[in-house]
Amino acid sequence: MSAKSALNKAIFIPNDERLLSAAQVKRRTKKKIPFLATGGPGDYTTFICLSVTNKKPAQAFLTKVKQFEGSSSFVRRSQWPISQLRQVNGIDATRDCPEFDLVFENGSDQWIAGSAGEKCVFVQVLHHTCQRFTPERKPEFINCHSKLLGGNSILHEAADSVSSAVQKASQALNERGERLGRVEEKTGLVPEPNWGPACAFPFKKSRATSQILVLNQPQNLAGLKQGNL
Repeated sequence: MSAKSALNKAIFIPNDERLLSAAQVKRRTKKKIPFLATGGPGDYTTFICLSVTNKKPAQAFLTKVKQFEGSSSFVRRSQWPISQLRQVNGIDATRDCPEFDLVFENGSDQWIAGSAGEKCVFVQVLHHTCQRFTPERKPEFINCHSKLLGGNSILHEAADSVSSAVQKASQALNERGERLGRVEEKTGLVPEPNWGPACAFPFKKSRATSQILVLNQPQNLAGLKQGNL
């Protein structure tokens, strides 16, 4: 089971929430007040999670979850509605980097994700969620690559690639059907006429005129035997 699936099952499903995205992170700067926990700092993994409630009207939240070393369980530490999110700082808009900042009404966190790709996916899903669930006061996204904020975004590119694949497959099937139709028109069998008992010989099809020469006349029969037809 992936970390995201485990988080969703352990933390969010029991609270009637659905996990949208999660990033494994570490702090870039030390906290002013040290985190007091059994075993001391450095023996846990932190996840920043984005979730939405199943109950209508739906609300979106950012949640900090910790998993302590040697344990398979997760602990919910803090949670904020995204309506309290004021700014998302992607640090560098010209290159992919794992660092990002989250600024809330009453504080901020400076994070470094496990990878630049993990951070990019999380920021993009967060931006999309903010556009949907914060209609009045949307947070500011600064120093973020344009691909994360719309246009040729990761989500749009994925959707476009699926749509393009479907269109190409449909076009290929249509072209194949047209080719088969043309082949059937060119090579289709001519229905065998009712010759009656007077003639049991086959008929010959002219390539130039596609007309059938009926070989039930004496002169045609003689010509067939002599090889003239």
